[in-house]
Formats: sequence, C-alpha cells, structure tokens
Amino acid sequence: MQIIGSGSPPPVGFQQPKNLYRFGETALWSTQLLAANDVIANGSYRLFTTPRGQNGQGFSATPLTIAETSIKEGGRVPSGAAYDVYGIACQLGFADGNTESTFKFDQPVNTDAEIAQLLNLHNNGTLAWDFLQTIVDIAPISVIGGGGGLYGSVATGNAVDSGHMNHGAGSIWLYRKHPVSLPGGSQFSVLLRFGSKAANIAAGNAAFVKVILYGFYKNVVEIG
Repeated sequence: MQIIGSGSPPPVGFQQPKNLYRFGETALWSTQLLAANDVIANGSYRLFTTPRGQNGQGFSATPLTIAETSIKEGGRVPSGAAYDVYGIACQLGFADGNTESTFKFDQPVNTDAEIAQLLNLHNNGTLAWDFLQTIVDIAPISVIGGGGGLYGSVATGNAVDSGHMNHGAGSIWLYRKHPVSLPGGSQFSVLLRFGSKAANIAAGNAAFVKVILYGFYKNVVEIG
C-alpha cells in the first residue's frame, strides 16, 4: 500500500544532548541597613554585594540572613544563571531600636516622627544599576512601590497611636518592553543614593531599605 506524501523517515541521531536548559521565574533581594543618626545626604550604598552569612551593607554586628538577602555570592546571580529583570520593588522600614545585635525589624510607622522619617527615605532616595564601570539610573524610590505590605491610616485614641503607614502597597517598577539582562557569571549591584536634602536617620531607630528584583532565569544543566 502506498501512502501519498510518504517518504523515508528523517535520520535520528544516537548522540545524547550534553546540556539541558532550565527556565523559571524567581526573585532576588538585598537589604541596606542605615544606623540611627547616620548622615545619608549625598550618600551612596551598594546592594547585592554582600552574600548571606557575611557582614556588610551596614550589618556590622550580625551577618545577613535569608530575610535580608538571597545572594549567595556577592554581585552575582545565584548558581551562575542568566537573569532578565522585568520588575523592581523597594521596601522601607525601621527597627525597634539601634542595637544591631538585639533589635528586630518590627517597628510600626504610626507617629508623626516615624512618618516623617519614612518620607525622608521615600522622597530623597533613588536607585541605579551599577555594572562595574557603567551606572544606569533606574528611578526615584517614590515611584518604586513595595509590592505589598502593611499600609493604611493612623488613629489616636486615649493618647495612644495605632496603625501603620507604608510608602507603597504595590505598583512595582516594571520594564514593559526591554528587561535588564544579567548574563550568567556577570557582576552587578544596585546603588541606593540620596540627594542633598535628605535628613539624618533619626536617633533611636535604625532604618532599612530592601530592594527586590523580579525576573526570569535560564540555567545550563550539564548531563554528559
């Protein structure tokens, strides 16, 4: 029987592929600690340079943990994967004291003074990419949302403040057409910079700025 359009099957190689590619989506994050009374006007701080388990980025008494960073090697995407960044979020907050070895990042922002401190970071901070010899500005923190968080209003009853104010509850910075590509093995960091009008960090409470990158990764898996 003849099948119209049939022919010899295409040749199939017997050699197995030596590499497979793993694709996915993930987030990377890094945190800068700003101690009480720190002078941040015209200051510049480099994030994504200190890996988990080491001291740096303002953390001098305690090493960074998973809550502060996902970076395993300073300035590099984990596992050497290529990474395309399509979104950036920025979270601002305060510690419940200024002794790094004992304070916790659980301080509500519910007084005039604390709201003013949050606005200080919000209105004066900017982010930029740092590719060793090339710096590319991203945007002011005021337009880079936190991607979520506790936010709302503050009420005072019986001389007790209650509630919480956050700088943003969404609206992360998005690269709508052209994501930022971080080739596998390349080095990068994100600069946190403040203008000349930024006030000092208030006495009594340390502050922190956490930057979160959202993106796609591609990793080569050798199988032969």
